[in-house]
Amino acid sequence: MAENQVGILDGTTFMVCDRAGDIVPSPDTPLGLFAHDTRLLSKWVLTVNGERLSTLSIDDLHYFENRFFLIPGRQDVYVNSTLGVRRMHSLDSGLHEDLTVINYANEPVDVTLRVEADADFADLFEVKDAEARKKGRHYRRVEDGRLVLGYERERFRRETFISASVPATWDDDGLTLEVHLEPHSRWTARLSALPDLPMPRGLERLSIPGRAAGKGRDKERDLLEWLDRAPRLESGWGPLSGTYRQSLIDLAALRFSPFLAEDKRVPAAGLPWFMAMFGRDSIFTSLQALPFTPELAATTLRVLALRQGSRVDDFREEQPGRILHEMRYGEMSIFEETPHTPYFGSADATPLFLVLLDEYERWTGDADLVRSVEQEARAAIDWINDYADLTGMGYISYERRNTRNGLENQCWKDSWDGISYRDGRLPGFPRATCELQGYAYDAKVRTARLARTFWNDPQYADRLEREAADLKQRFNRDFWVADGEYMALALDGDGRQVDALSSNIGHLLWSGIVEEPKADAVVRHLMSPALFSGWGVRTLAEGQARYNPIGYHVGTVWPFDNSFIAWGLRRYGYADEAARIAAGILDAAVFYDGRLPEAFSGSSRADTRYPVNYPTACSPQAWSAGATLLLLRTMLGLKPVGEDLVVRPALPANLEFVALHGIPGRWGRFDAYGRGPGATGRRGYHPAPEQLSAL
Repeated sequence: MAENQVGILDGTTFMVCDRAGDIVPSPDTPLGLFAHDTRLLSKWVLTVNGERLSTLSIDDLHYFENRFFLIPGRQDVYVNSTLGVRRMHSLDSGLHEDLTVINYANEPVDVTLRVEADADFADLFEVKDAEARKKGRHYRRVEDGRLVLGYERERFRRETFISASVPATWDDDGLTLEVHLEPHSRWTARLSALPDLPMPRGLERLSIPGRAAGKGRDKERDLLEWLDRAPRLESGWGPLSGTYRQSLIDLAALRFSPFLAEDKRVPAAGLPWFMAMFGRDSIFTSLQALPFTPELAATTLRVLALRQGSRVDDFREEQPGRILHEMRYGEMSIFEETPHTPYFGSADATPLFLVLLDEYERWTGDADLVRSVEQEARAAIDWINDYADLTGMGYISYERRNTRNGLENQCWKDSWDGISYRDGRLPGFPRATCELQGYAYDAKVRTARLARTFWNDPQYADRLEREAADLKQRFNRDFWVADGEYMALALDGDGRQVDALSSNIGHLLWSGIVEEPKADAVVRHLMSPALFSGWGVRTLAEGQARYNPIGYHVGTVWPFDNSFIAWGLRRYGYADEAARIAAGILDAAVFYDGRLPEAFSGSSRADTRYPVNYPTACSPQAWSAGATLLLLRTMLGLKPVGEDLVVRPALPANLEFVALHGIPGRWGRFDAYGRGPGATGRRGYHPAPEQLSAL
């Protein structure tokens, strides 16, 4: 969200307003009340005696409610006001606004309050693209002391019911309240905007969280319990504790219950555009959060397994065994104007599903879940082998089959120019990006362990291990850019190297596909001034033709990306380099009050004393919140080995100590400690020699 916007959220229901608490119609901003990919309020403007309000302060300490302290009039220079207005927004089966007007004067006063309301019922994709494509009929009526705003298109219908807790004068554009205030008195009322979302095809109604849907809960208590279950952090650097707490709160805010698991919650990707189920984002976030809140991973795995592809459907890019990319419930999806019911256009979610399944079991010991999704895991391997190799060269590659509105780039750098040659040319299709091969290698190694340990199928395990070894050998031959000593960003459809230098090579480290003799050169590039800005590793190196420090995937720094790069550096033994990346990202978090955005500029730290904003970054975003958690795991060197948790700390030079108390896992709860360079005292639990061999 932009700095002049304020948001609250509850599951997939969220509201974005301006700093006066208003939703002012604008084609350039995503203001509104949204639920299940539809904007249910596009206008909600309060005036007092015909004037809009000026903001004195905002209390947005909770993600599910906020408070605005205001005075009438739009004042450039403050004039003592004798009238105060307080607005509190909360989400519970829709929007509730608790409105308070206070008379500070010694005389009585009569006040006219007016709320203008409207709903365009725009699909979220219409809002994002700033392009209205409505084909149905809008309607509005006043009935039974409330305003009904509606939209209908064939079997698709959405309504918003606006009501007040006190008598009001209603018309088609909103409501008017006439208020008399005695001296030093206050008046209160509750205004509500409650959606009704009937659904076709067996779903009678989309549920909105809250009491009216029978799902009421004390949100503050729920948040406190969530924080209490997480490991407790102690640190020698005060801002780290604030960043950790904010990350946990943001993950709590982004949880929602998918329809196939109503009693469980998974992470949505981010506010405002991605409040939905995303295969890749949910998997990455669950991996980051495993040492802190493993239940996210369990639900993510179950839901993705249930929604796994089972047929060939070119419009949705579905194939047997493929893991979904994105699930939507808006008008455009229902009428198949977009393919998101669900859409499967992701080449990485399927191998990452297998990576998460194995890592989850290593942490939790939940063998039952591993056994329950055996067939889905085998189907995912079959997709990698039978469908993902579009060129016959033995590599995962992608080329969209939905040429109307499918994604061209189906890796995490999915913008149109995210994959390019060093000289800036865009490669043809299919494209086999390097990190996809790392994920496939890791998936086969890990699935082999599951097959041998839990599925009683050693022959299958042996086959997967042979395939993984062969992939690793071919990859290190075919992707190695000899004159630059790094891995190519991709291979094009003819097997030629797409030779741009990018952050993707860092993902090869955490997957383990890089041969040891080549690792030092890869790390040298990652930490060079061309890639490492001082705040983090850029998505594309300075000096590449398409490098742009404020380009979405061509030079920005992504906290999530850096957290996995740091994790990979630890895997290969580069602890100091991992600590430098952790220090840069966590330093940047201070400038964002502990809430890491989706991305920020790749400008050099030598040129700016603060990270430069990326203008349209999502915030909060799940895998950015998760970045702090994975960086903590990386700094402490946490790794499950058998029934034990190994701790091998390596902290940044300016961090005296870090302690995590109560890390959950198959061992119960465990405390981990780490001290920085030069500090004295206990550095943590040291593994036994037989455990070291497993690291």
